[in-house]
Amino acid sequence: IFMYKALIPVKSLNEAKSRLADSLTHEQRKTLVLEMLHHVITTLLASNVLDGVTIVSPDPLVLEKAEGWGAHAQREEAHGHNPALHAAAMRELAEGATALLTLSADLPLLHPCDIRAMVELSRSYDVVLAPSWEGTGTNGLLVRPPLALPYVFGPGSLQSYLAEAKDMHYTLYNSIGMALDIDTIGDLEMFHCYETEGKAMY
Repeated sequence: IFMYKALIPVKSLNEAKSRLADSLTHEQRKTLVLEMLHHVITTLLASNVLDGVTIVSPDPLVLEKAEGWGAHAQREEAHGHNPALHAAAMRELAEGATALLTLSADLPLLHPCDIRAMVELSRSYDVVLAPSWEGTGTNGLLVRPPLALPYVFGPGSLQSYLAEAKDMHYTLYNSIGMALDIDTIGDLEMFHCYETEGKAMY
């Protein structure tokens, strides 16, 4: 029996979206992060193909909000993005997860269809990678079993993951819902273009 779980890392709100500091106030950036996280959690739950959603964060407010939105909240157990994810994934594995989807918290166009499509692909592939729109980052990583690949998030992570997965059966999943993450004012403008064209947050 497959048990699919999702894992979403979220930084401390005090560090949130620093690249938008020239365009948005600190409060606006915090609000943006929480709104996008709410959307991602809601979308994951609406996909109806997951056995649970866990948010990993050092931030008490993020954890409190996540629980209110139906996710499991877990305080970060290790310092640093990849070590914190590894520790959280170990816990999911110990609790019976047979496949783990790790994804970004800032995907405002994410749709339940994206989650269902990645899960469907994972029935045929050990690793499903969802690239960011510029083609260098990784916004989604579905691995069966959990930790079959090490976490190598960071600049140029897609190439790092492809190198790690070279001897495995892997595929890429491309969609605007998984690709558009919000780091810069240009990303926000692109999102607003989709919104005004009627492709708003689902």
